[in-house]
Amino acid sequence: MRILDCLETIGRAALRAMRRAGRMGVFLGGMVAYAVTPPWKPRLCLRRLFFIGAQSVLVIALTGAFTGMVLTLQGFYALSRFGSDAFIGPLVALALVRELGPVLAGLMVTGRGGSAITAEIGIMRIGEQLDAMELMGLNPFRYVVVPNLVAAVVAMPLLSAMFDVIGIWAGYLIGVRVLGVSGGTYLGEIAQYLETRDIAAGVWKSLSFGVIICWVSCYKGYTCGYGAEGVSRATTQGVVLSSVLILVWDYFMTSALF
Repeated sequence: MRILDCLETIGRAALRAMRRAGRMGVFLGGMVAYAVTPPWKPRLCLRRLFFIGAQSVLVIALTGAFTGMVLTLQGFYALSRFGSDAFIGPLVALALVRELGPVLAGLMVTGRGGSAITAEIGIMRIGEQLDAMELMGLNPFRYVVVPNLVAAVVAMPLLSAMFDVIGIWAGYLIGVRVLGVSGGTYLGEIAQYLETRDIAAGVWKSLSFGVIICWVSCYKGYTCGYGAEGVSRATTQGVVLSSVLILVWDYFMTSALF
């Protein structure tokens, strides 16, 4: 009987997880469908773009600068053992453009913007503002969800590019001014080894991460429980799930794009 009880518990948990995944899939499909069909709300999209994109510039700049510095120091320490310290530029550029730029920018936007989106929509849910919009004949998806999706998809590639550029130049300062690497060698090797497909891989990753951040954050806020505890739980779950999905999806995209 204990074995049957354990199997029953496992089965119920699996069914709950499948139902939850199905609801999230339906939410994503509706979100995308409303985003590609009129009427669109350009003013709301611009407001959300300012919130998600422009207000994340400082944290992206700081994170990108120190990431580039750390990469340069660690890369120079490793490459100098093999007499290949001239390749420190391509190492920093490829690591940032293909991997660290999109991933770390996505995680930073998740922590700053995604949590705020979840909390904002959650407060609208417990304050019955979403229900009031439906009673007025307005679609909450078009006014609450779609602007965040458009803003995230537009902002993430730009923020990732900013992260990459700042990180590369921060690495240049450390490599040339501190470690004594030739500036021409640093930039010249980057131009030689950084290819268009590397940049395209970073762009595709950042676009998909923007969808993941908006999808999870909006879903958790849209379906949060009532009360302050429900909003706080939804916000925490949104940040954690978005971060995990970004890392998991990054692995699959890296496997496909290499």
